[in-house]
Amino acid sequence: MKKTNLPVVFTLCVLALVLTAPAVAASPAQETESTVPELSAFHEVIYPIWHTAYPEKDYAALRNYAPEVKSGAEKIYAAKLPGILHERQAKWDQGVAELKKTVDAYLAAAAGTDDAALLAAAENLHSRYEMLVRIIRPVLKEVDEFHKVLYVVYHKYLPAKDYAKIKEAAADLTARAGAITKATLPKRLEAKTEAFRKAADELYLATKALAEAPDTSMAAAVEIVHTKYQALEKVFE
Repeated sequence: MKKTNLPVVFTLCVLALVLTAPAVAASPAQETESTVPELSAFHEVIYPIWHTAYPEKDYAALRNYAPEVKSGAEKIYAAKLPGILHERQAKWDQGVAELKKTVDAYLAAAAGTDDAALLAAAENLHSRYEMLVRIIRPVLKEVDEFHKVLYVVYHKYLPAKDYAKIKEAAADLTARAGAITKATLPKRLEAKTEAFRKAADELYLATKALAEAPDTSMAAAVEIVHTKYQALEKVFE
């Protein structure tokens, strides 16, 4: 009987664990991305439903998409939000619950013979999907870019009292806050321009104060920046 070389086997097992570890753990970059891959993947079935089958009233196609709708939706139900979106968890949960209702209605309509009900279910499915996307989608690229840095400062550097890292990030935050003050709101939010400008200016001043703050008052300065950022986010609600 051939003897097993235990040291070699042990080494190979350790190597396998090392190589597979990155696939299991979420990277810091993923933690600061305002995306949910399962929601993005669901667009692959929503798009042909809404842009082809629905306008053409292709009821056979709408029924054939039911298995894809079911499997894609189930992945969304089980999806986890990245750390940067944790403050939107309650809204996300509510949005997912509403999506589930429309998915169930779509599947029931697809299994039935009422074409008008199926068409209405497809419209509601698309609408709820869009609403869920809006919960996590940043209104402005500039705001999202600012939040990526603030998230690390507030949830990593501040608890660790790493004031050197906070000081280093403060200059970046100030530049990104400055970019927000120059940003233009999309047409659907034009009525909120005045409130947006005020909140953006206050955020910029808070980040400047953070950049100039001594270590003794840096934690308080970070809290102010975080509060001003939350006020800016509320403008879009």
